[in-house]
Amino acid sequence: MSPDTSDDSYDGGTAGGRRFAVAARRVGGAAVLSLTGELDHDTVEPLRTALAEQIAAGPERIVVDCAGLRFCDSTGLNALLRARAAAMEAAGGGIELTALQPPVARMFEITGAYAVFRIHADLDQALAGRPPE
Repeated sequence: MSPDTSDDSYDGGTAGGRRFAVAARRVGGAAVLSLTGELDHDTVEPLRTALAEQIAAGPERIVVDCAGLRFCDSTGLNALLRARAAAMEAAGGGIELTALQPPVARMFEITGAYAVFRIHADLDQALAGRPPE
């Protein structure tokens, strides 16, 4: 694994404090976005911003690490689906997801989004290039 070459943070907060954050970094040729907190209508903008910036930068792989994501509603799923389409159009790449926690995995199961994304058990598996389990 190559060392990180950059590190950016995007916060999605509410008046009561930070509920969602995105940390972006490069690992080798991949952009890694680590999500933390609750992703919903009120907090989605930092994810949209981070995804748009990474797509514009042109990495072939964007890996979204969901290990710290406790909740995702349809707004968050829609942001990921739109980014996947944009990434495929821009660079022929895509969006890969890692470490879906049970509440988030349930959303992907119910909607059928499992069939659309490459989903890895964890970030190490995704970065090692091993196929999803």
